[in-house]
Amino acid sequence: MGDYEFDDDPARVDRNVVWDFLSTDAYWQQWRTREQVELQTDNAWRVVGIYESATGAMVGFARAVSDGVAFAYLADVFVLPDHRGHALGKGLMRAMIDDGPGAGFRWMLATRDAHGLYAQHGFAQADEKIMVRPGEHEANL
Repeated sequence: MGDYEFDDDPARVDRNVVWDFLSTDAYWQQWRTREQVELQTDNAWRVVGIYESATGAMVGFARAVSDGVAFAYLADVFVLPDHRGHALGKGLMRAMIDDGPGAGFRWMLATRDAHGLYAQHGFAQADEKIMVRPGEHEANL
């Protein structure tokens, strides 16, 4: 992935790219306002961006919330459409989970369409121990 780099510096995140994608292209949680997306990004335990090496333009993103010890929730994972097909989603998962400070954590996420990607990084359907209390915007996921 020499044409791209992965970086967990929150100051480098292009918030316009995050907002543009999440407010128009993402099927999940489009009910959020820009202020709410900014707050979630600011309060994230960790963010990872994907950047074009040549231009520095951000082309992908993921954020996580965590207790910093044993648990993390992965959210708002995306790669811009023009940059898909270069294994960037896999690289993003490696950077966020496998190579990051939460490598040994229990990770959770919600997805409607990317089960295959996440399965490659150890995610599986919840077992008999996991319970979920749906939020008020659950129908939007």
